[in-house]
Amino acid sequence: MEATQLSAIISTRMSHDLIGNIGAVCNAVELMEEGDTDFMSDISNILKVSSRVLSSRLKFFRMAFGLDNSNLTDAETVIKTSEEYIKTLGNPDNNGISIKLKLADITMSRIAMLTLMALTDTIVKGGVIEIEAAAGCVAGEVTSPAKLSQEKYEKMKEIEEGNYPENLALYAPIIALKAYAESQHKTISVKATSGIAIIVR
Repeated sequence: MEATQLSAIISTRMSHDLIGNIGAVCNAVELMEEGDTDFMSDISNILKVSSRVLSSRLKFFRMAFGLDNSNLTDAETVIKTSEEYIKTLGNPDNNGISIKLKLADITMSRIAMLTLMALTDTIVKGGVIEIEAAAGCVAGEVTSPAKLSQEKYEKMKEIEEGNYPENLALYAPIIALKAYAESQHKTISVKATSGIAIIVR
């Protein structure tokens, strides 16, 4: 896959993941401009939730897809940013998803974050995502209890094998993970376990 195509896929996915909350902020601002104080409580809540989601997602995307920066070498920052990203998925207050992220090898932090994002794409509801980066490898798995998408798993297997489905932006995390892993002379493996696992080595 050419770099320009990969960039377009990532940009499209990021825009998709941000546009809903940007629209909510715009609507809240319009209500404020109308000056109807009856909606002030709703406006405040919309702005609070949407700004938190936008900030958390942008920080995560900057680290997962952007140029190398010092945050990627700080395990505490990587873990915190990943945890905040997870909270933005589904119902921000109770999405039923939790993560356990271990970064014994901090040089694998970007691959760990892309693995995390790819695994979240397979979740329909709930689940625990466990990811461990050590000795140049990353192993991640969604474990029970979780409702997972068999279709997403099958499409990810196709991508692992070099076959790209339609609607590429939907699979931007696993496509970016494959491309970045290959640039580091590593391979990815998508497996069906009691849940779904991704291994990079």
